[in-house]
Amino acid sequence: MFASTLAPTGRLRDEPMRTLLSLTLLIVSGLALAAEPDVQAELRNYYFDAARRGDVAMLDTFIESGYSLNVQDSKGYTALILAAYNGQGEAVEHLLKAGANPCAQDLRGNTALMGAIFKGEVRIARRLLGTDCNPDQRNGAGQTAAMYAGLFQRAELLRDLSRKGAALNAEDAQGNSAARLADGEIRMPRSH
Repeated sequence: MFASTLAPTGRLRDEPMRTLLSLTLLIVSGLALAAEPDVQAELRNYYFDAARRGDVAMLDTFIESGYSLNVQDSKGYTALILAAYNGQGEAVEHLLKAGANPCAQDLRGNTALMGAIFKGEVRIARRLLGTDCNPDQRNGAGQTAAMYAGLFQRAELLRDLSRKGAALNAEDAQGNSAARLADGEIRMPRSH
């Protein structure tokens, strides 16, 4: 519907288009139950794409219109998870300041912090460590952010997590701990 108005950078190239999107957002957020599913899906796609690309102006349009910041896509990703994973620090900051939930988990239980650690986004991970999330929050496999830091040899983040109170000896179902993973010891599931 709006795709033809995107510039090659992925940003909207004219103010009237942003105004139209703002009006659409206001209408949809005010009439969420009555809005057509296709319009809601398209708005979600724009929202998630803005987070992936770090399009702060577009994210601000969603924020200003009262759009639900913690809406999830089919994999459970929130805009904050997508922004953190894709290295979009300014977008992460805007979403956090606007009230996005930093502790939200995707369908596998992973958080924005886990995604940032996985991708090596140290600055973003440190910003997320400054939130009120439990440092020992586990994903569906029983892994913690500290285990990710150990596995991917993010020693500086492992120290930061430890200072925040993360249990470096906590184990997942296979007996892996952040400390063991940091030492290169990886325990795999046993086959029967």
